[in-house]
Amino acid sequence: MRINSDRTDKPAAQVVPGDVLTFPQGKAVRVVRILAVGTRRGPAPEARALYDDLTPPAAAAPAPAGPRPTKRDRRALDDLRDRDPEG
Repeated sequence: MRINSDRTDKPAAQVVPGDVLTFPQGKAVRVVRILAVGTRRGPAPEARALYDDLTPPAAAAPAPAGPRPTKRDRRALDDLRDRDPEG
Protein backbone atom coordinates (compact mmCIF):
# COMPACT_ATOMS: atom_id res chain seq x y z
CA MET A 1 0.00 0.00 0.00
CA ARG A 2 1.14 3.54 -0.71
CA ILE A 3 0.10 6.80 0.91
CA ASN A 4 1.02 9.81 -1.25
CA SER A 5 3.49 7.61 -3.20
CA ASP A 6 5.27 6.53 0.02
CA ARG A 7 5.16 2.79 0.73
CA THR A 8 3.76 1.75 4.12
CA ASP A 9 3.31 -1.63 5.77
CA LYS A 10 1.45 -0.31 8.80
CA PRO A 11 -2.26 -1.18 8.76
CA ALA A 12 -2.91 1.67 11.24
CA ALA A 13 -1.13 4.39 9.24
CA GLN A 14 -2.72 7.79 9.76
CA VAL A 15 -4.44 9.39 6.76
CA VAL A 16 -5.86 12.88 6.44
CA PRO A 17 -8.17 14.46 3.87
CA GLY A 18 -6.26 15.03 0.64
CA ASP A 19 -4.07 11.91 0.94
CA VAL A 20 -3.94 9.61 -2.10
CA LEU A 21 -3.94 5.86 -1.41
CA THR A 22 -2.72 3.27 -3.92
CA PHE A 23 -3.40 -0.39 -3.10
CA PRO A 24 -4.04 -3.75 -4.77
CA GLN A 25 -7.61 -5.03 -4.80
CA GLY A 26 -7.89 -8.44 -6.39
CA LYS A 27 -5.95 -8.33 -9.67
CA ALA A 28 -6.40 -4.58 -10.10
CA VAL A 29 -4.68 -1.60 -8.48
CA ARG A 30 -6.98 1.03 -6.95
CA VAL A 31 -6.17 4.71 -6.46
CA VAL A 32 -8.40 6.78 -4.16
CA ARG A 33 -8.21 10.28 -2.69
CA ILE A 34 -9.45 10.73 0.88
CA LEU A 35 -12.07 13.49 1.03
CA ALA A 36 -12.95 13.22 4.72
CA VAL A 37 -12.34 10.94 7.68
CA GLY A 38 -15.42 9.21 9.07
CA THR A 39 -16.43 9.68 12.67
CA ARG A 40 -18.25 6.35 12.94
CA ARG A 41 -18.52 3.01 11.24
CA GLY A 42 -21.56 3.37 9.00
CA PRO A 43 -23.23 2.01 5.86
CA ALA A 44 -21.37 1.59 2.55
CA PRO A 45 -23.04 4.57 0.76
CA GLU A 46 -21.91 6.83 3.58
CA ALA A 47 -18.36 5.42 3.38
CA ARG A 48 -18.22 5.91 -0.42
CA ALA A 49 -18.90 9.61 0.11
CA LEU A 50 -15.63 9.87 2.08
CA TYR A 51 -13.31 9.14 -0.86
CA ASP A 52 -12.95 9.89 -4.58
CA ASP A 53 -12.03 6.93 -6.83
CA LEU A 54 -9.18 7.96 -9.19
CA THR A 55 -8.71 4.49 -10.74
CA PRO A 56 -8.79 4.66 -14.56
CA PRO A 57 -12.06 3.18 -15.92
CA ALA A 58 -10.28 0.51 -18.00
CA ALA A 59 -8.51 -0.84 -14.92
CA ALA A 60 -11.52 -0.58 -12.62
CA ALA A 61 -13.09 -3.96 -13.48
CA PRO A 62 -12.27 -6.68 -15.99
CA ALA A 63 -14.96 -7.60 -18.50
CA PRO A 64 -16.84 -10.84 -17.74
CA ALA A 65 -15.74 -13.83 -19.80
CA GLY A 66 -19.30 -14.83 -20.67
CA PRO A 67 -21.42 -17.84 -19.78
CA ARG A 68 -19.76 -21.20 -19.39
CA PRO A 69 -20.94 -24.07 -21.58
CA THR A 70 -23.27 -26.55 -19.92
CA LYS A 71 -22.58 -30.26 -19.70
CA ARG A 72 -25.00 -30.80 -22.57
CA ASP A 73 -23.10 -28.25 -24.70
CA ARG A 74 -19.77 -29.94 -23.95
CA ARG A 75 -21.15 -33.36 -24.89
CA ALA A 76 -22.50 -31.97 -28.17
CA LEU A 77 -19.08 -30.50 -28.98
CA ASP A 78 -17.39 -33.80 -28.14
CA ASP A 79 -19.83 -35.63 -30.45
CA LEU A 80 -18.99 -33.23 -33.30
CA ARG A 81 -15.27 -33.76 -32.80
CA ASP A 82 -15.58 -37.54 -32.67
CA ARG A 83 -17.79 -37.76 -35.74
CA ASP A 84 -16.17 -39.56 -38.71
CA PRO A 85 -16.13 -37.21 -41.76
CA GLU A 86 -16.21 -40.24 -44.17
CA GLY A 87 -19.24 -41.91 -42.72
